[in-house]
Amino acid sequence: MLKNITFSVEEEVIAKARAEAKAQGKTLNDMFREWIKTFAETEERRKHIMTAFELLKDMDLSGPKMTREEMNERR
Repeated sequence: MLKNITFSVEEEVIAKARAEAKAQGKTLNDMFREWIKTFAETEERRKHIMTAFELLKDMDLSGPKMTREEMNERR
């Protein structure tokens, strides 16, 4: 279910935001819904990232040691 919320923003900012949304083929309402969804999921994404780091922390991802010449070699 969608709920309405009200914000107060300067008219100039709203006009610029509407123009940007229109340039992207969207409405300001569409853009706000996308932003607030991303904002609301910030903590969840952070937890997923931290879990991934925790899983990777003990892995040896260094690979074989290469010389500078080997790293810059064109194949």
